[in-house]
Amino acid sequence: MIKSERSLVVLTCFFVVSLIVSNIIAAKVVCIGWIEIPAAVIAYPITFLCTDVISELWGREEARRTVHLGFIVQIFSLILIYIAIYLPPADYMLEFQGSFAETLGTSARFVLASLVAYGVAQTLDVHVFHWLRGRFEPKWMRNNGSTMISQLFDTMIFITIGFWGVVPNLGWMMVSQYVVKWVFALADTPVFYYLTRGHGERAAEGHE
Repeated sequence: MIKSERSLVVLTCFFVVSLIVSNIIAAKVVCIGWIEIPAAVIAYPITFLCTDVISELWGREEARRTVHLGFIVQIFSLILIYIAIYLPPADYMLEFQGSFAETLGTSARFVLASLVAYGVAQTLDVHVFHWLRGRFEPKWMRNNGSTMISQLFDTMIFITIGFWGVVPNLGWMMVSQYVVKWVFALADTPVFYYLTRGHGERAAEGHE
């Protein structure tokens, strides 16, 4: 990926879309064999890949700005969701108002859960990424290490707030989701290398 303003905008767009979509689809619990996870797991790991690439190419401060932007867009989406719920429906939509409010109201709960988990995990991800960068040379160590550590905290916080009193076994859902996130973290390593190709192991060190 060419280090340019346009590339940064594209990465930021993918980051924001993945973040908001993960909040909307999180209410659906998916069961695949023994794995029981929120559907958000297909979107949320992309946000960590985006911040890792931004950290690698543009440095710590740009990654922090992206994380702060994530806070703003989540709060903004929460406001819009509640406005949509409380706007008076058309007469022919009255029968769907309950389902609409229940679905988006649940999404609002997950936005709140996400805000807390996001604040801890994304901040930790950026910090650990640059801590590892100063001590270990290979890119995969900082990419995987920062993601796996931050995702552990994200999983525990998000599942607890988002699913407390909703699912019967929070512990099992945490384990399931974390295992899947490990798989995603390993799978996105080639993507991370591809997007940061042409940049040396310490290419962005001057931006930290």
